[in-house]
Amino acid sequence: MMALASPTTSNYPLLPALRNNPSSNTHPFLSFRPINSPPSPNFRARGDVSPSVSFNPSGNFDLSLTGDDDAPQVAPPPPPTEGRFEIVIDNDVIRRLDLSPVRALAGNNFHTTGDSPPEARKLLDHTVGFTINYEREDPYDTRELSEIPDIRLWFVRLDASYPWFPVVLDWRAGELARYAAMLVPHQISTRLGIVFNPEALELFVMKKAFIVYSWLKQQNIPKPKLKTCDMARMLGFGLGDQLFDLIDRHPLRLS
Repeated sequence: MMALASPTTSNYPLLPALRNNPSSNTHPFLSFRPINSPPSPNFRARGDVSPSVSFNPSGNFDLSLTGDDDAPQVAPPPPPTEGRFEIVIDNDVIRRLDLSPVRALAGNNFHTTGDSPPEARKLLDHTVGFTINYEREDPYDTRELSEIPDIRLWFVRLDASYPWFPVVLDWRAGELARYAAMLVPHQISTRLGIVFNPEALELFVMKKAFIVYSWLKQQNIPKPKLKTCDMARMLGFGLGDQLFDLIDRHPLRLS
């Protein structure tokens, strides 16, 4: 599985941009808070890519500043969590936009309101991963799975049907990162992996914060704020308390 990178940006009118000094970001809702960020060389992949922050899904960051080809490659994510639920999809499932492998996880009974059902807690406790058995028509097709439109479309439908799904993924094994790559525009670096469009990634994280926090509260899951913050942190963001106060004042009901 490929590692991730998130480029720096200029000012963005709605959400704060990633800055060289994250502590200078005073936006009350959303900020980048890189963890363990020693300097290292930068890269340029498939076009003009600005200096970036690369990180693996376990939350370790690597500030990239130059175009040195000897840049150390970001470490791959750990292996899948033992005992996690596995969703297996293949060409046929992808072609038909079939979500039955997802629904089967909870006995075709995903609840989103009322008291916390056993399914929600079980998914959170065990986590979920994807096995994508995709056979390419062209044996010389070297695209990553997140670059293939048919696969991305399947994940778009999954996300539209279960927008809270990222919170139950096996984050440490990179499933959250791969899920985001299916939905967020990005480029591919042969050394540093996925380079997200930074503005799109910011919007993705903010949207998921609204949805995931609301869903966790509706499921009566303990510490929904902490769980939501942990999810955002896996993609390199910190969430401010003011955001959760805003959501609490204007609750989002999921159906």
